[in-house]
Amino acid sequence: MLGQSAAGKNSSCCPQSPSVSPAVGSMPRWRACSTHCLRWSSPVPQALVLCVLTFCVLLPLCCHQLLYSYFFMKSVYLDSMSEDVLQDSLARGQDALRFWQSASGTAGGSSRSRSPARHPELLVTVVTVRRREGRDFHYLLQVMRQLGGMVGGCGERRCAELLVCDVETGPQENQDAKLLEEHFRVVRRSPQEQQAARDPVNTFEREKRDYVFCVRKGWELLKPRNMVVLEDDALPRGDFFGVVKNLLSRRFSLQTLYIKLYHPERLQRYWNPEPYRILEWVGLGLVAATALLLSLAYWNPFSLSFTLSAGHLLFFTLYFMAAAELLGRHYVLEGRRLSPQLYAVSPATECCTPAMLFPGNASLRVAEYLDGSFCVKGNAKDMVLYQMARTIPGETSHSVEPNLVTHIGAFSSVRPNPSRPKLL
Repeated sequence: MLGQSAAGKNSSCCPQSPSVSPAVGSMPRWRACSTHCLRWSSPVPQALVLCVLTFCVLLPLCCHQLLYSYFFMKSVYLDSMSEDVLQDSLARGQDALRFWQSASGTAGGSSRSRSPARHPELLVTVVTVRRREGRDFHYLLQVMRQLGGMVGGCGERRCAELLVCDVETGPQENQDAKLLEEHFRVVRRSPQEQQAARDPVNTFEREKRDYVFCVRKGWELLKPRNMVVLEDDALPRGDFFGVVKNLLSRRFSLQTLYIKLYHPERLQRYWNPEPYRILEWVGLGLVAATALLLSLAYWNPFSLSFTLSAGHLLFFTLYFMAAAELLGRHYVLEGRRLSPQLYAVSPATECCTPAMLFPGNASLRVAEYLDGSFCVKGNAKDMVLYQMARTIPGETSHSVEPNLVTHIGAFSSVRPNPSRPKLL
Protein backbone atom coordinates (compact mmCIF):
# COMPACT_ATOMS: atom_id res chain seq x y z
CA MET A 1 0.00 0.00 0.00
CA LEU A 2 2.73 2.43 0.95
CA GLY A 3 5.51 1.28 -1.30
CA GLN A 4 4.75 2.99 -4.61
CA SER A 5 7.48 5.30 -5.91
CA ALA A 6 6.83 8.91 -6.74
CA ALA A 7 8.06 8.43 -10.27
CA GLY A 8 5.39 5.78 -10.87
CA LYS A 9 7.86 3.35 -12.49
CA ASN A 10 6.98 0.54 -10.10
CA SER A 11 4.15 -0.64 -7.87
CA SER A 12 6.41 -2.10 -5.17
CA CYS A 13 9.45 -1.14 -3.12
CA CYS A 14 11.72 -3.53 -4.99
CA PRO A 15 12.74 -2.57 -8.50
CA GLN A 16 11.76 -5.25 -10.99
CA SER A 17 14.75 -5.44 -13.33
CA PRO A 18 15.56 -8.35 -15.65
CA SER A 19 19.22 -8.11 -14.73
CA VAL A 20 20.48 -7.63 -11.20
CA SER A 21 23.79 -5.88 -10.62
CA PRO A 22 26.49 -7.88 -8.87
CA ALA A 23 26.32 -5.60 -5.83
CA VAL A 24 22.65 -6.23 -5.37
CA GLY A 25 22.79 -9.86 -6.41
CA SER A 26 25.39 -10.64 -3.76
CA MET A 27 22.92 -9.89 -0.94
CA PRO A 28 19.56 -11.55 -0.22
CA ARG A 29 16.69 -10.13 -2.22
CA TRP A 30 14.71 -9.15 0.89
CA ARG A 31 17.62 -7.04 2.13
CA ALA A 32 17.80 -5.22 -1.18
CA CYS A 33 14.07 -4.55 -1.02
CA SER A 34 14.36 -3.25 2.55
CA THR A 35 17.24 -0.97 1.66
CA HIS A 36 15.28 0.47 -1.25
CA CYS A 37 12.12 0.97 0.81
CA LEU A 38 13.91 2.73 3.65
CA ARG A 39 15.41 5.43 1.46
CA TRP A 40 13.91 8.84 2.23
CA SER A 41 12.80 9.15 -1.39
CA SER A 42 10.51 6.13 -0.84
CA PRO A 43 6.94 6.75 0.42
CA VAL A 44 7.36 4.21 3.26
CA PRO A 45 9.66 6.25 5.58
CA GLN A 46 7.79 9.41 4.66
CA ALA A 47 4.50 7.81 5.71
CA LEU A 48 6.02 6.56 8.96
CA VAL A 49 7.45 9.97 9.85
CA LEU A 50 4.14 11.64 8.97
CA CYS A 51 2.19 9.27 11.24
CA VAL A 52 4.63 9.71 14.14
CA LEU A 53 4.58 13.51 13.85
CA THR A 54 0.78 13.63 13.56
CA PHE A 55 -0.35 11.09 16.15
CA CYS A 56 2.50 11.29 18.65
CA VAL A 57 3.40 14.98 18.53
CA LEU A 58 1.01 17.40 16.82
CA LEU A 59 -2.38 16.01 17.86
CA PRO A 60 -1.39 15.40 21.51
CA LEU A 61 0.01 18.93 21.75
CA CYS A 62 -3.03 20.53 20.13
CA CYS A 63 -5.79 18.38 21.64
CA HIS A 64 -4.79 17.61 25.22
CA GLN A 65 -7.18 20.31 26.49
CA LEU A 66 -10.06 19.49 24.12
CA LEU A 67 -12.77 17.86 26.22
CA TYR A 68 -14.12 15.50 23.54
CA SER A 69 -10.78 14.46 22.03
CA TYR A 70 -9.13 11.10 22.69
CA PHE A 71 -6.05 13.05 23.72
CA PHE A 72 -7.85 14.99 26.48
CA MET A 73 -5.89 14.69 29.72
CA LYS A 74 -8.81 13.97 32.00
CA SER A 75 -6.80 13.57 35.19
CA VAL A 76 -5.13 16.95 34.69
CA TYR A 77 -7.86 19.21 33.31
CA LEU A 78 -11.31 17.76 34.03
CA ASP A 79 -11.76 19.08 37.56
CA SER A 80 -10.61 22.62 36.77
CA MET A 81 -12.61 22.79 33.51
CA SER A 82 -15.75 21.52 35.27
CA GLU A 83 -15.34 24.13 37.96
CA ASP A 84 -14.85 26.89 35.39
CA VAL A 85 -18.02 25.87 33.54
CA LEU A 86 -19.99 25.82 36.80
CA GLN A 87 -18.73 29.28 37.72
CA ASP A 88 -19.56 30.65 34.25
CA SER A 89 -23.07 29.21 34.45
CA LEU A 90 -23.54 30.59 37.96
CA ALA A 91 -22.47 34.05 36.78
CA ARG A 92 -24.90 33.88 33.81
CA GLY A 93 -27.67 32.76 36.13
CA GLN A 94 -27.13 35.59 38.57
CA ASP A 95 -26.90 38.05 35.70
CA ALA A 96 -30.17 36.72 34.27
CA LEU A 97 -31.82 37.03 37.68
CA ARG A 98 -30.80 40.68 37.95
CA PHE A 99 -31.97 41.28 34.37
CA TRP A 100 -35.48 39.92 34.93
CA GLN A 101 -35.81 41.57 38.32
CA SER A 102 -34.87 44.90 36.74
CA ALA A 103 -37.21 44.32 33.80
CA SER A 104 -40.07 43.54 36.16
CA GLY A 105 -39.68 46.91 37.78
CA THR A 106 -39.57 48.89 34.52
CA ALA A 107 -41.20 47.23 31.51
CA GLY A 108 -43.43 44.73 33.26
CA GLY A 109 -46.70 46.39 32.31
CA SER A 110 -46.12 46.42 28.57
CA SER A 111 -44.69 42.90 28.58
CA ARG A 112 -47.62 41.55 30.54
CA SER A 113 -50.22 43.05 28.20
CA ARG A 114 -48.95 41.12 25.18
CA SER A 115 -50.47 37.66 24.72
CA PRO A 116 -48.95 35.13 22.32
CA ALA A 117 -50.56 35.21 18.88
CA ARG A 118 -52.62 32.19 17.88
CA HIS A 119 -51.56 29.98 14.97
CA PRO A 120 -47.91 31.11 15.01
CA GLU A 121 -45.50 29.62 12.52
CA LEU A 122 -43.42 28.36 15.45
CA LEU A 123 -44.13 27.96 19.15
CA VAL A 124 -41.30 27.38 21.62
CA THR A 125 -42.53 25.75 24.82
CA VAL A 126 -40.08 25.62 27.72
CA VAL A 127 -40.79 22.91 30.28
CA THR A 128 -39.67 23.86 33.78
CA VAL A 129 -39.88 22.64 37.37
CA ARG A 130 -38.49 23.96 40.63
CA ARG A 131 -35.00 22.65 41.24
CA ARG A 132 -34.08 21.35 44.65
CA GLU A 133 -30.37 21.65 43.87
CA GLY A 134 -28.58 24.27 41.82
CA ARG A 135 -31.27 26.90 42.35
CA ASP A 136 -28.71 29.69 42.21
CA PHE A 137 -27.91 28.84 38.60
CA HIS A 138 -31.41 29.94 37.45
CA TYR A 139 -31.37 27.82 34.30
CA LEU A 140 -34.86 28.89 33.24
CA LEU A 141 -33.97 32.57 33.52
CA GLN A 142 -30.86 32.03 31.40
CA VAL A 143 -32.84 30.24 28.69
CA MET A 144 -35.68 32.77 28.60
CA ARG A 145 -33.29 35.70 28.48
CA GLN A 146 -31.57 34.13 25.48
CA LEU A 147 -34.85 33.34 23.73
CA GLY A 148 -36.34 36.74 24.55
CA GLY A 149 -33.39 38.47 22.95
CA MET A 150 -33.56 36.32 19.82
CA VAL A 151 -37.26 36.23 18.88
CA GLY A 152 -37.18 39.71 17.41
CA GLY A 153 -34.32 38.95 15.03
CA CYS A 154 -36.32 37.50 12.15
CA GLY A 155 -37.47 40.71 10.47
CA GLU A 156 -40.97 42.14 10.71
CA ARG A 157 -42.44 38.95 12.17
CA ARG A 158 -41.25 37.41 15.42
CA CYS A 159 -39.20 34.25 15.06
CA ALA A 160 -41.55 32.40 17.39
CA GLU A 161 -44.04 32.71 20.20
CA LEU A 162 -42.74 31.73 23.63
CA LEU A 163 -44.55 29.76 26.31
CA VAL A 164 -43.34 28.69 29.75
CA CYS A 165 -44.87 25.47 31.07
CA ASP A 166 -44.43 25.17 34.84
CA VAL A 167 -45.02 21.56 35.94
CA GLU A 168 -44.18 22.05 39.62
CA THR A 169 -46.69 20.18 41.83
CA GLY A 170 -45.03 20.57 45.23
CA PRO A 171 -46.07 22.96 47.97
CA GLN A 172 -43.36 25.46 47.06
CA GLU A 173 -43.65 27.66 43.98
CA ASN A 174 -41.23 27.72 41.11
CA GLN A 175 -39.89 31.18 41.82
CA ASP A 176 -38.13 31.57 38.48
CA ALA A 177 -41.36 30.84 36.58
CA LYS A 178 -43.20 33.24 38.89
CA LEU A 179 -40.72 36.00 38.05
CA LEU A 180 -41.31 35.50 34.32
CA GLU A 181 -45.10 35.81 34.49
CA GLU A 182 -44.89 39.52 33.73
CA HIS A 183 -43.06 38.87 30.49
CA PHE A 184 -44.27 35.55 29.07
CA ARG A 185 -47.34 33.37 29.13
CA VAL A 186 -46.84 30.83 31.93
CA VAL A 187 -49.17 27.82 32.04
CA ARG A 188 -49.69 25.41 34.93
CA ARG A 189 -51.95 22.53 35.82
CA SER A 190 -55.26 23.28 37.46
CA PRO A 191 -55.57 22.39 41.18
CA GLN A 192 -57.39 19.18 40.24
CA GLU A 193 -54.72 18.28 37.70
CA GLN A 194 -51.98 19.02 40.22
CA GLN A 195 -53.58 16.68 42.73
CA ALA A 196 -53.75 13.91 40.13
CA ALA A 197 -50.13 14.57 39.14
CA ARG A 198 -49.03 13.84 42.71
CA ASP A 199 -49.87 10.15 42.31
CA PRO A 200 -46.88 8.04 43.40
CA VAL A 201 -45.07 7.03 40.20
CA ASN A 202 -41.41 6.62 39.34
CA THR A 203 -39.33 9.60 38.23
CA PHE A 204 -39.29 8.62 34.55
CA GLU A 205 -43.06 8.27 34.32
CA ARG A 206 -43.59 11.58 36.11
CA GLU A 207 -41.17 13.30 33.73
CA LYS A 208 -43.04 11.83 30.75
CA ARG A 209 -46.44 12.97 32.07
CA ASP A 210 -45.12 16.50 32.59
CA TYR A 211 -43.80 16.53 29.04
CA VAL A 212 -47.10 15.34 27.58
CA PHE A 213 -49.01 17.97 29.55
CA CYS A 214 -46.83 20.77 28.17
CA VAL A 215 -47.00 19.50 24.58
CA ARG A 216 -50.79 19.30 24.68
CA LYS A 217 -51.23 22.60 26.51
CA GLY A 218 -49.15 24.47 23.97
CA TRP A 219 -51.20 23.01 21.12
CA GLU A 220 -54.56 23.71 22.78
CA LEU A 221 -53.73 27.33 23.55
CA LEU A 222 -52.12 28.50 20.31
CA LYS A 223 -52.57 25.83 17.59
CA PRO A 224 -49.05 26.43 16.21
CA ARG A 225 -47.98 25.25 12.77
CA ASN A 226 -44.79 23.84 14.29
CA MET A 227 -43.59 23.38 17.84
CA VAL A 228 -40.24 23.24 19.62
CA VAL A 229 -40.17 21.86 23.16
CA LEU A 230 -37.15 22.79 25.25
CA GLU A 231 -36.27 21.65 28.72
CA ASP A 232 -35.37 24.55 30.99
CA ASP A 233 -31.64 23.80 30.89
CA ALA A 234 -31.31 23.81 27.08
CA LEU A 235 -29.71 27.14 26.19
CA PRO A 236 -30.29 28.01 22.49
CA ARG A 237 -27.33 29.02 20.38
CA GLY A 238 -27.29 32.25 18.40
CA ASP A 239 -28.30 30.64 15.09
CA PHE A 240 -31.14 28.62 16.65
CA PHE A 241 -34.09 30.16 14.82
CA GLY A 242 -32.28 30.45 11.49
CA VAL A 243 -31.46 26.74 11.46
CA VAL A 244 -34.95 25.71 12.64
CA LYS A 245 -36.49 27.77 9.84
CA ASN A 246 -34.17 26.10 7.34
CA LEU A 247 -35.04 22.63 8.66
CA LEU A 248 -38.77 23.31 8.31
CA SER A 249 -38.23 24.38 4.70
CA ARG A 250 -36.69 21.02 3.77
CA ARG A 251 -38.95 18.38 2.29
CA PHE A 252 -38.13 15.66 4.83
CA SER A 253 -39.70 17.67 7.67
CA LEU A 254 -43.18 17.09 6.26
CA GLN A 255 -42.93 13.34 6.95
CA THR A 256 -40.98 13.22 10.22
CA LEU A 257 -42.35 12.68 13.71
CA TYR A 258 -39.65 14.75 15.39
CA ILE A 259 -36.25 16.31 14.82
CA LYS A 260 -33.77 16.18 17.68
CA LEU A 261 -31.86 19.42 18.10
CA TYR A 262 -29.39 18.07 20.67
CA HIS A 263 -27.31 14.96 21.17
CA PRO A 264 -24.66 14.69 23.93
CA GLU A 265 -21.25 15.65 22.57
CA ARG A 266 -19.55 12.69 24.22
CA LEU A 267 -21.74 10.36 22.12
CA GLN A 268 -21.04 12.01 18.76
CA ARG A 269 -17.93 10.04 17.77
CA TYR A 270 -17.47 8.37 14.41
CA TRP A 271 -16.64 5.01 16.03
CA ASN A 272 -20.28 4.23 16.62
CA PRO A 273 -22.84 1.62 15.59
CA GLU A 274 -24.77 4.22 13.57
CA PRO A 275 -24.20 3.29 9.87
CA TYR A 276 -24.49 6.87 8.59
CA ARG A 277 -21.57 7.97 10.76
CA ILE A 278 -19.34 5.27 9.30
CA LEU A 279 -20.24 6.45 5.80
CA GLU A 280 -19.61 10.07 6.81
CA TRP A 281 -16.26 9.06 8.29
CA VAL A 282 -15.10 7.21 5.18
CA GLY A 283 -16.34 10.03 2.95
CA LEU A 284 -14.42 12.61 4.96
CA GLY A 285 -11.21 10.60 4.73
CA LEU A 286 -11.61 9.95 1.00
CA VAL A 287 -12.30 13.60 0.14
CA ALA A 288 -9.42 14.88 2.28
CA ALA A 289 -7.02 12.29 0.86
CA THR A 290 -7.98 13.06 -2.73
CA ALA A 291 -7.61 16.80 -2.16
CA LEU A 292 -4.17 16.36 -0.60
CA LEU A 293 -2.81 14.08 -3.31
CA LEU A 294 -4.09 16.37 -6.06
CA SER A 295 -2.54 19.40 -4.40
CA LEU A 296 0.85 17.68 -4.12
CA ALA A 297 1.09 17.68 -7.89
CA TYR A 298 1.15 21.51 -7.84
CA TRP A 299 2.71 22.33 -4.47
CA ASN A 300 5.10 19.93 -2.77
CA PRO A 301 7.56 21.90 -0.62
CA PHE A 302 8.88 18.79 1.20
CA SER A 303 9.38 16.73 -1.96
CA LEU A 304 7.03 14.00 -0.79
CA SER A 305 6.82 10.92 -2.99
CA PHE A 306 3.06 10.40 -2.88
CA THR A 307 0.92 10.21 -6.01
CA LEU A 308 -2.76 9.78 -6.76
CA SER A 309 -2.56 5.99 -6.83
CA ALA A 310 -4.78 3.40 -5.19
CA GLY A 311 -2.28 2.51 -2.45
CA HIS A 312 -1.51 6.10 -1.49
CA LEU A 313 -5.18 7.06 -1.63
CA LEU A 314 -6.03 4.23 0.76
CA PHE A 315 -3.25 5.24 3.14
CA PHE A 316 -4.30 8.88 3.33
CA THR A 317 -7.97 7.96 3.62
CA LEU A 318 -7.17 5.91 6.73
CA TYR A 319 -4.79 8.64 7.92
CA PHE A 320 -7.43 11.36 7.80
CA MET A 321 -10.09 9.06 9.28
CA ALA A 322 -7.84 8.31 12.25
CA ALA A 323 -6.94 11.98 12.69
CA ALA A 324 -10.60 13.07 12.63
CA GLU A 325 -11.67 10.44 15.17
CA LEU A 326 -8.79 11.17 17.54
CA LEU A 327 -9.35 14.92 17.26
CA GLY A 328 -13.07 14.43 18.00
CA ARG A 329 -16.05 14.43 15.65
CA HIS A 330 -17.64 17.17 17.75
CA TYR A 331 -14.94 19.60 16.63
CA VAL A 332 -15.19 18.55 12.99
CA LEU A 333 -18.94 19.22 13.09
CA GLU A 334 -18.38 22.76 14.33
CA GLY A 335 -17.35 23.74 10.81
CA ARG A 336 -20.95 23.26 9.69
CA ARG A 337 -22.04 26.32 11.66
CA LEU A 338 -20.90 28.53 8.79
CA SER A 339 -24.39 28.31 7.28
CA PRO A 340 -27.80 26.81 8.18
CA GLN A 341 -27.68 24.90 4.89
CA LEU A 342 -24.58 23.01 6.07
CA TYR A 343 -26.20 21.48 9.14
CA ALA A 344 -26.40 17.70 8.72
CA VAL A 345 -29.67 15.80 9.11
CA SER A 346 -29.49 12.10 9.88
CA PRO A 347 -31.65 9.34 11.40
CA ALA A 348 -32.40 10.04 15.06
CA THR A 349 -30.41 8.41 17.84
CA GLU A 350 -31.82 7.19 21.17
CA CYS A 351 -30.69 9.79 23.70
CA CYS A 352 -32.01 12.51 24.67
CA THR A 353 -34.85 15.11 24.63
CA PRO A 354 -33.63 18.53 25.89
CA ALA A 355 -34.60 20.11 22.55
CA MET A 356 -37.14 18.63 20.12
CA LEU A 357 -38.76 20.05 16.99
CA PHE A 358 -42.22 18.72 16.08
CA PRO A 359 -43.21 19.79 12.55
CA GLY A 360 -46.89 20.32 11.77
CA ASN A 361 -49.23 18.51 14.14
CA ALA A 362 -46.66 15.82 15.01
CA SER A 363 -46.70 17.03 18.62
CA LEU A 364 -50.20 15.59 19.02
CA ARG A 365 -49.06 12.19 17.78
CA VAL A 366 -46.06 12.33 20.11
CA ALA A 367 -48.33 13.06 23.08
CA GLU A 368 -50.57 10.14 22.11
CA TYR A 369 -47.65 7.72 21.74
CA LEU A 370 -46.17 8.76 25.08
CA ASP A 371 -49.54 8.45 26.80
CA GLY A 372 -49.77 4.87 25.65
CA SER A 373 -46.49 3.85 27.30
CA PHE A 374 -45.42 3.58 30.92
CA CYS A 375 -41.87 4.84 31.48
CA VAL A 376 -39.38 3.20 33.81
CA LYS A 377 -35.62 3.22 34.16
CA GLY A 378 -34.17 2.05 30.85
CA ASN A 379 -37.35 3.00 29.02
CA ALA A 380 -37.63 6.75 29.53
CA LYS A 381 -39.52 9.03 27.16
CA ASP A 382 -36.60 9.36 24.74
CA MET A 383 -36.41 5.59 24.34
CA VAL A 384 -40.19 5.34 23.91
CA LEU A 385 -40.17 7.91 21.11
CA TYR A 386 -37.17 6.28 19.44
CA GLN A 387 -38.88 2.89 19.42
CA MET A 388 -42.18 4.36 18.20
CA ALA A 389 -40.51 6.08 15.27
CA ARG A 390 -38.78 2.81 14.32
CA THR A 391 -41.73 0.44 14.70
CA ILE A 392 -44.85 2.39 13.67
CA PRO A 393 -45.37 2.29 9.89
CA GLY A 394 -45.02 5.69 8.26
CA GLU A 395 -43.19 7.34 11.15
CA THR A 396 -39.59 8.55 10.91
CA SER A 397 -37.37 10.65 13.14
CA HIS A 398 -34.23 12.69 12.57
CA SER A 399 -31.38 14.46 14.33
CA VAL A 400 -29.59 17.64 13.32
CA GLU A 401 -25.87 18.17 13.85
CA PRO A 402 -24.13 20.11 15.30
CA ASN A 403 -26.31 20.85 18.32
CA LEU A 404 -28.61 23.87 18.33
CA VAL A 405 -28.63 24.12 22.12
CA THR A 406 -26.08 23.88 24.91
CA HIS A 407 -27.05 21.66 27.81
CA ILE A 408 -26.28 23.80 30.86
CA GLY A 409 -28.08 21.66 33.45
CA ALA A 410 -25.24 20.44 35.65
CA PHE A 411 -27.81 19.80 38.39
CA SER A 412 -30.74 17.60 37.38
CA SER A 413 -34.25 18.28 38.64
CA VAL A 414 -35.27 14.60 38.55
CA ARG A 415 -32.12 12.54 39.27
CA PRO A 416 -29.56 12.39 42.10
CA ASN A 417 -26.70 14.87 41.75
CA PRO A 418 -23.05 14.71 42.86
CA SER A 419 -21.80 17.46 45.13
CA ARG A 420 -19.76 18.99 42.29
CA PRO A 421 -20.87 17.78 38.83
CA LYS A 422 -18.26 16.96 36.21
CA LEU A 423 -18.35 17.66 32.49
CA LEU A 424 -17.79 13.97 31.69
